[in-house]
Amino acid sequence: ADENYQHALRLKPNNPDLANNYGTFLCQSMNRPDAALKYFDMALKNPSYQTPVSAMVNAGACSLKNKKLDAAERYLLDALRLNPGLPAVNTGLARVYYERRDLARAGFFIQRLLENSSPDVLPADALWLALRVQRAQGDRSNEAQLAAQLRRRFPGSPEYAAFERGAFD
Repeated sequence: ADENYQHALRLKPNNPDLANNYGTFLCQSMNRPDAALKYFDMALKNPSYQTPVSAMVNAGACSLKNKKLDAAERYLLDALRLNPGLPAVNTGLARVYYERRDLARAGFFIQRLLENSSPDVLPADALWLALRVQRAQGDRSNEAQLAAQLRRRFPGSPEYAAFERGAFD
């Protein structure tokens, strides 16, 4: 796949969708987040790019994976300005602030996430993050509801296993 992406980029070097997709591949499949960010930025610099929020969210997630919280925050705040209700944006920003132990901001973005998305559709990692933020803020009622969702929908997940072990941090 790597060779195919590189070949495609040689054929269409100014294709922002291709650059975004290759960046996603590099970050997720090849575990090369630093290399991936170059392609996200390439996509974002293209004024004809129709879906820059996609590259911003992907770059934010990749920066988070690489523990570059300042970069993740910058990409995700840019995405927030364009699409404030997008679950991936609110989840990403909540994760940035949770990692920084800024629980007020993490809680704000978790609340936005839960207001704009039903817990029934959130992936395991977002539920787990929401549960940990609610726990850290002392909201036992919401924590219990999110734990029930995690248990019901993702009983075999690493997130539920961490919950069972009490590995909240």
